[in-house]
Parts: sequence; C-alpha cells; structure tokens
Amino acid sequence: MDTVLRGARIADGTGAEEFEGDVGLRGGRIARIAGPGSLSGRRVVDATGLVLAPGFIDMHAHSDLQVLAEPGHVAKVSQGVTTEVLGQDGLSYAPVDDRTLPALRAQLAGWNGDPPGFDWNWRSVGEYLDRLDEGIAVNVAYLVPQGTVRMLAVGWDDRPATEEELDTMRELVARGMREGAFGLSSGLTYTPGMYAGTDELVALCEVAGAHGGFHSPHHRSYGAGALEAYAEMVAVSRRARCPLHLAHATMNFPVNEGRAPELLALLDDAIAEGCDISLDSYPYLAGATYLSALLPSWAAEGGVDATLTRLADPGVRERIRAEIEETGSDGAHGVPVDWAAIEINGVRDAANAHLVGHSVAESARSAGLAPAELYFRVLISDRLGTSCLMHVGHEENVRAVMRHSAHTGGSDGLLVGDRPHPRAWGTFPRYLARYVRELGVLSLTECVAHLTGRAARRLRLPDRGLIREGHVADLVLFDPGTVADTATFEQPRRRPDGIPHVFVGGVAAIDDGRPTGALNGGSLRHRGRAA
Repeated sequence: MDTVLRGARIADGTGAEEFEGDVGLRGGRIARIAGPGSLSGRRVVDATGLVLAPGFIDMHAHSDLQVLAEPGHVAKVSQGVTTEVLGQDGLSYAPVDDRTLPALRAQLAGWNGDPPGFDWNWRSVGEYLDRLDEGIAVNVAYLVPQGTVRMLAVGWDDRPATEEELDTMRELVARGMREGAFGLSSGLTYTPGMYAGTDELVALCEVAGAHGGFHSPHHRSYGAGALEAYAEMVAVSRRARCPLHLAHATMNFPVNEGRAPELLALLDDAIAEGCDISLDSYPYLAGATYLSALLPSWAAEGGVDATLTRLADPGVRERIRAEIEETGSDGAHGVPVDWAAIEINGVRDAANAHLVGHSVAESARSAGLAPAELYFRVLISDRLGTSCLMHVGHEENVRAVMRHSAHTGGSDGLLVGDRPHPRAWGTFPRYLARYVRELGVLSLTECVAHLTGRAARRLRLPDRGLIREGHVADLVLFDPGTVADTATFEQPRRRPDGIPHVFVGGVAAIDDGRPTGALNGGSLRHRGRAA
C-alpha cells in the first residue's frame, strides 16, 4: 500500500454506524478496507481515535476565480473539502465572450474579486475546465450559469427572450453540458437572470435534464413570497422533467421566522409525487452577497455603467430609496430593508475601508447621513463592487432544514473582501462541532452522510462520497472531540481545529494539520446521457 490509515473510526458516508478498521490507499484509490492493525504500507498514519470520512463535498461554492488565483485553496482543504460545485447562482465566467466577460468581472467583483494580472484564457465551459486541470488542490464540478447565458443571448434587457434568443440559450446550455457541466444554476434575484420568466426556465431546464443534469436555483425570494418562489422551482422541475437541487435553502427575514416546516412540507409532498429534489444549506444565520443586489431589478437593467448613471440622478435615487426602504425591492427579496442588518464587509475603494465591519445604519449615523444616501455613495465610489453580510436568518429554520433527508452541505462561501463571511473557512467543521457535538441536531454518521454520500449521489459520482474499495481516495480524518470552526466574523480567515489529515486522490493536502500545497485536484466532467 502507498498509505495505510490505521485504526480509524470509519464513517463511510452512508449514515450507517461507524466501525473501526484500517484503510489502505494505492494509486489514488481505496485499495483495501480491513480490520484494525491488519494492513501495512510505505506510510502508516496512526488514526486511533480519529474519524475517517469521505472528503466533504461543498455543494454551493463561489471559488470560481480564487481556486485558480490561489490554487492551494487552504480555505477549503483545511476543512476537509475535497470537491466543490461552482458556477452558482446563475452567474459565473463560462461561457463568455469578449463583450460579456468585462461586465461579469465588474458585476461579480464583490463575490470573487477581480485579481490583477489574472489570465482570462478561456471562453467556453470546456476551456474553463481545462484551466482547472492545470493544477488545483480540490476537485471541481461546474454548473452552466443561466444569467451568464442570458447575457450572451439577450443582453441586459428586462424583457422576454425571442424564440431565436431562446434557441441560442438552449444551445449554450447543451454545449456546456456536453463539455462536462453537471447541470444549470440560476440566480433569480440577480440581473439579468431574474428577467427570465417561468417558461424560459423550463426550456433551459429541459435541456439540462435531457443531458442527465439538474437545476440548482437561487430562486426569486428568500423573504416575502419565499414559499411561492420555492413552489415555482418545483413546478419548473415537474414541467421540465429535470431534477431539482435547492441552493442555500432556508427561510429568511422576519416574515419567515419559524416557517421552515412549511417549506419542508412542500418539498415532501413533491418528493412523494415522484419529484427528484435535494437541497443544501450552511450552518449560519447571516447571508452574504454584493451590496448592489438590494437594488430593484429595473435599476440594474443594462449592466454596471447603466446602473451607475441612474444612481447619479437624484430623482431616480429617491425612487430606488422608496422601493428598498418602504415596499421592499425584488432584489431585496420583497422585504423593506433593515439597514441595521446590512453589514459592509468588503470594499474596492480604499476610502471606504472605515465602513468595513459596520452596518449601513451605524455608518450612516456616524457620517450624519441618511442610510440610503450612504448606500448610494458607497455603490458609486466602489463601482458596485461592495460586498455585504445580511443578518436575516433564524436558528430554528436552520436546524429544521439540516435535519431533512434530502439535505446536503454548502458553504456559499465568498473568499474575497476585507472581512468575508466565516462560512468560507468554517462551514464543515461547524456542522461537526456545533450541530453534532454541542447540540446533537444530527448524529455524527448522519452528518457525514449529508456532507458526503448524499452530495455524491446528487452529482451522480459513482466512485466518490463513500468509503468503499475501488473508490477515489478523497478522505478526511478528524478528531470528533476537538474538531471546530475557529473563523469568526471579526477574524474570518482562521483555519479550523481538529482536522489533521485530508487526502485528495490519495495525496495529502493537509498532513499533520499543515497544508502541503499539493495540487492533486482538477475538473470533474459530467458524462450524462446524450440528448
């Protein structure tokens, strides 16, 4: 054997009871599972008292650029993550052309940054996956982003697509699927994806489903109208015959306190009728996005420059303010904004650095400004590149969702900004520390199954997500008594405790608690059925 993990407590990813044993690795795969002390190899890791699990699968990640800019990807491998699903929320960087790429770079700077000197040497999904194969620490599955596809075919106009444009979008999705994408994502509170009607979504999901993929929507509201928004996505799945994976599924904002059981009942009814539905969530109450996402959709039509032109007009600003503060814009999930719950956590203009870590309400008081006026000034000076935290979650909703049998784990983690959400560095150990060891919301083996085997089943990965002989040796060893997230909102880039070993394809990415810099990951290419 190349490596033997001796005497581990094995949680195999199925949810079954753990058992003690040795696991031998050879050629990047699990070669043998045997009783404790029975295997030998060139290297033996004493795993006594440690839990051996399949590598964690982050079903909702935003590492699209950072996994290339910083390929060692310590934020994720230190948590035991060995696979990420990118291309989320309907907005990413493939497929693109020379017209849409600059606009995407500007729009997504608050999520992903815009690394100076970065080589944008791809345009298609296949070329992006090829770039990943040049060397990264983790494995990556990619979703075709519906908003990006709409940019290419329709532009930034708030209108229905023509039949010709719809045919163009269908072909873009089909090409992305043929090149290895696992499905389609959509971002229905983000422009321009939010301009798509239900029929348009059905048409694109039909293509993804025909190629064996699934639809992962950020649906139209997580606030007012959240249940109706979830119901629309279930209806799209039924009509398109396309499996559904609900991204960061929860019920947020004051209007939805305690309402997670209503969501789960909706999903259970659909599953009982034969719908193929799964979901992911993160174990925190705060969300994160770019600050301009709160704008009403009409104000963001046309892209960054058109939006900035509107924000320079006092009359238009007053109309925007009234929608955001009084009625609730579609970008703000239909809920009048509580500026005390919106915390700026990343800026592009150094002159705004003093705002980081403070709510819009707090900073406005300090500056002697109305909150909306501070909001507009920051957006203009940052050219919409500001990122924010939204403190809008409810603990009882988070716990109810994570108990569901279709649940998987996703960080939704943004890796850039002055103070990114700690979920980018802490999601997976936090599940194990807070919700397993401290609160007992999930048992240890059940939690491992949520974070591994169930996710692999959604992705239709036949040889990952479980500890089985012949499976790829994507593995994590953790101490169940000490594993913990240490990242906080004040210090969000701290590595977790209690995860001494992580293997990607049998190669150590974390060894005795230290990153090795190994780049043994790469793209995973979906091989679905031909449409």
